[in-house]
Amino acid sequence: MQKKGGCVMTGWNVEKIHVDGNRIRSVDAVHGESGEQRTFEADYFFSTMPVKELIRDLDTNIPPNVKQVSDGLMYRDFITVGLLLKRLQVRDDSSSGAKLLADNWIYIQEPDVLVGRMQIFNNWSPYMVADPNLVWVGLEYFCYDTDDLWKKPDDEMIALAKEEVERIGIISREDVVDATVIRMPKTYPAYFGTYDRFGEIRDYINTFENLFLVGRNGMHKYNNQDHSMLTAMTAVDNIEAGIVDKSNLWAVNTEMEYHEEKEK
Repeated sequence: MQKKGGCVMTGWNVEKIHVDGNRIRSVDAVHGESGEQRTFEADYFFSTMPVKELIRDLDTNIPPNVKQVSDGLMYRDFITVGLLLKRLQVRDDSSSGAKLLADNWIYIQEPDVLVGRMQIFNNWSPYMVADPNLVWVGLEYFCYDTDDLWKKPDDEMIALAKEEVERIGIISREDVVDATVIRMPKTYPAYFGTYDRFGEIRDYINTFENLFLVGRNGMHKYNNQDHSMLTAMTAVDNIEAGIVDKSNLWAVNTEMEYHEEKEK
């Protein structure tokens, strides 16, 4: 994209979306670090922001039913505690001396811990770990941003993660080399709250001919990464073909067969 003259800008937060009839005219944004304010005009707009925030930022008279549905949309939030380790205490074949389990993700079933899942970043790609002699894991906590867990300081979250996975025998805290905490709000668009009326929002947004909702939060739809990317690609295809109807975007991961297969 940049080679073709495009520009990727990061760190900008949408403040207001300006509407002109059935089109989006421009977006006001402020940079999260510098505080700089700018207005961006464009012919087409793609939104991956949470739908609730999108509706809130439109500078037009929102139909009361659409606002009601938007205000009632709910999300689950997500905390990852990353631990860099010398080794895992569990492995697929202890006689082999291997440091890793074969799985990318492991769901943790013990009822007396809060951690819900562990992922091993080495198994996603060796390029995610600078030192191949170390093990890089993420301990995942599912919560709401109103929970006490979300508000815990980083050092307390790291201490909690170490204690829990050591107690169930996955690691020894003596093997922890480094740790970090990442909080991701609105990771999971929820299928409760007012979601059963989401069609009212979709019908309203579809009236803006140059606005395309794509991705998981953009569509309030629990798509995987490949499906999320496909919605964006389909939107571009529609623009190039002059297709105004957006029904094929909403059909991604709904009307098509999808299988994950491991190549032998």
